[in-house]
Amino acid sequence: MAFALTVIVIIISVASLSAFLYIVSSSLALWFQCLMSGGGIGLVNIVLMRFRKVPPDLIVKSKITAGKAGLIIKTDDLESHHMAGGEVSRVVKALIAANKANISLDFENAAGIDLAGQNVLEAVEMSVKPKVIKSDPVTAVAKDGIQLKAVARVTVRANINRLVGGAGEKTILARVGEGIATTMGSAPDHKAVLENPDDISKRVMERALDKGTAYEILSIDIADVIVGENIGAKVETERAEADKKIAEAGSERRRSMAIAEEQEMKARTQEMKARVVEAEAKLRESREKLIDAEAKLSLSMAVAFQKGHLGIEEYHHIKNIEAETKMRKSIASSVKKYVSGEVDGDMGDVIP
Repeated sequence: MAFALTVIVIIISVASLSAFLYIVSSSLALWFQCLMSGGGIGLVNIVLMRFRKVPPDLIVKSKITAGKAGLIIKTDDLESHHMAGGEVSRVVKALIAANKANISLDFENAAGIDLAGQNVLEAVEMSVKPKVIKSDPVTAVAKDGIQLKAVARVTVRANINRLVGGAGEKTILARVGEGIATTMGSAPDHKAVLENPDDISKRVMERALDKGTAYEILSIDIADVIVGENIGAKVETERAEADKKIAEAGSERRRSMAIAEEQEMKARTQEMKARVVEAEAKLRESREKLIDAEAKLSLSMAVAFQKGHLGIEEYHHIKNIEAETKMRKSIASSVKKYVSGEVDGDMGDVIP
């Protein structure tokens, strides 16, 4: 049992020693390269990098590259940036490019830009060599109603100090498009825009559109201006067509109302005719009843004459009363017509 335990301890010791010798031997080449290049990183530090899970070859090469370019960067800063998830080689290259171009940029700012998700090397290159951004066609309508489409080329340069937290290219293009649309829309006619397209660039540049962005606008050039449709005439045509449809709808509504009124009048006429027919029927019935009553009266008088209940004088008296009653009714009807204005003339002409 003791012998087996001793063997295990010896195997572990040999394995540990072998691993340590392998780490030291693999780090000797980097240490010797760093020593010959004046990198200033000791062998122990290179060995410890492996235990910190930091690639020593990346740190050593970056330190040597920066030193050869005249930059002094601390080894701990390079390790910290790598452990934070940054691109060490890209930051070093950006610092070298900025130093050669006399751009003020230190490691702390460069690391911050890189950790913010911006390509710091590309930003430095844009600071040295401006970038041209082409906008999409911007559409506007001049005051004379003519549609215009303009394409702009915006020359921008990265602003290192505003790269973190500053707006990007889309904001620049949106502001430039808004400025172009406003300028073309305020033009008195489309000819003025076609004659002087540079006026658009001047007015847009005066607006300081790069404020709050990560870029500095160097120039805005109008690449092309295209004349589109006559929007004013199109709008007037559509308005006239709409007015026409409104008028036709009003006319159709009035015609429908007239037809409905005509149908209503026809219905009323039919109703009045029915009433007239009903009245005539009632009149005929009344006349029949009157004739029947007169016949009965005549029969009664004849019977009275036969039986001696009615004499000649009494009969004449009854006829006189009837005649007098008819005359009074006639006079009353004539006076009523005169009073209501249905009959013109004097009262003497009215009374029979």
